[in-house]
Amino acid sequence: MRLGVVGMLPNDFRTISSENLLAIRELGLTSACFHVGGDLLFDVKPADCAQVQALYAETEMDLVQMGVGYAECLFDPSADVRTEVVRKIERGLEIARDVGSHTCLIRTGSLNPTGSYNPAKQNHAPDAYERLIGTLRKVADKAEAIGQTIVIETHVLTIMNSPETNAQVVKDVGSDRIRIVMDYVNHFQALHQVYNSADRLQHIFDVMSDICPLGHCKDISVGNGFVVHFSEEVPGEGELDLATMLRLWHAAHPDEYMLLEHLPSQPATRSGIDQVMQLGWTPMGDGPNERYILAARNVQRIAAEAGVPIY
Repeated sequence: MRLGVVGMLPNDFRTISSENLLAIRELGLTSACFHVGGDLLFDVKPADCAQVQALYAETEMDLVQMGVGYAECLFDPSADVRTEVVRKIERGLEIARDVGSHTCLIRTGSLNPTGSYNPAKQNHAPDAYERLIGTLRKVADKAEAIGQTIVIETHVLTIMNSPETNAQVVKDVGSDRIRIVMDYVNHFQALHQVYNSADRLQHIFDVMSDICPLGHCKDISVGNGFVVHFSEEVPGEGELDLATMLRLWHAAHPDEYMLLEHLPSQPATRSGIDQVMQLGWTPMGDGPNERYILAARNVQRIAAEAGVPIY
């Protein structure tokens, strides 16, 4: 398998430097990925994309995921809102193609106005599902026309709330260009699944693996409280059986990427990495990039112990 990162790069991808990419490569990571916010989508020029693509080739780094930023919901009752989000995604697909990204990441959004990953009862109404499929079919047409694969990031609190739903959506859209991110952490639904994670991981992979060309590598911690609280955790610092996860991923996708994500970061430089590392890659705290260093070290160690090669 292969290991990369989402983060450790400038917020504006047009300012990425070879120093940023080479510093990430020093951590044993061979892909560095980024998002393009909605405020940038229509300002990006072909020359910007060509420069970034050349930079990745020069540093022998892969760009396997480019995310598209937007606030709209793909199944909003308003046709005007859906038209606008399709316009943004279509522009994101063009940029992803032009920078040479293997995939373009999108999300479904939510009818909860407070956030794209926040729950809402109306997310699960039959007409919401029908609108979702209609919107995805429109962006699939664009993806097919330009040869760019879309990956959807899904979550237990969203309309695509289970591995089974994810598989059904892909089937109903009916396009080889619509795929899912293997973000296994997002599909743990109960405490017993976390404490018996090998079984849950096996189920998630059984249902979703064939439709997931890349994955997000994270862990889960369980918090105190009267109700169940799950939080994302640095890989290897939480409750999940990551050795089982890595074996499952490598067996299904030996040449594809797991990506570290959702940790504090700043643009990586070699001097900056050196400053936050002690002998043996021991991070010194929780500042920017330090938890990514810990994540990389942990995953590499767990993979070696599990007999899973990372190259």
